[in-house]
Amino acid sequence: MKRYRNNGAIGALLDEYEKAIYELLEVIHTISIDELQSIVDTKTDDPDCVSIQSILNHVIRAGYTYVREIRNFLGENIQLKYNVNCDSIEEYRKEMIKMFEYNEQLFNDYPNIDIEETDVSKKIRVPWNQDYDIEQLLEHAIVHILRHRRQIEKFILELRK
Repeated sequence: MKRYRNNGAIGALLDEYEKAIYELLEVIHTISIDELQSIVDTKTDDPDCVSIQSILNHVIRAGYTYVREIRNFLGENIQLKYNVNCDSIEEYRKEMIKMFEYNEQLFNDYPNIDIEETDVSKKIRVPWNQDYDIEQLLEHAIVHILRHRRQIEKFILELRK
């Protein structure tokens, strides 16, 4: 039976984030090493989007970046720039779960955090020059996983035709 977190909007965001990650893990669980490493998109200028491996590296790195940005906004001084390059789907599964646990720990450390902010001057300016409140940044994190899951699904179709 599905269990839900009971901490309101934060719980809903974490539940959906975790769900998105597990949906991605389900998509990749049958990928071979060759499929993982194969260059699929030869036309892109984005090195994070050429192979399933590069996409997964990017997704994990971004998951840590969101938390780093929030923690720094809250007054911490986190310099973490997490880079990963795994050689197997099992390693990626473990890294994905670790990344989610790192996100979840933010809300264990700040259980009463206010995630909504309407004052633009109090939003988080992220490295890609957009402004988010915490809720918007976590919503972005969820959709980021969904977009790249879709991209990987398309890559798998291309690799297996």
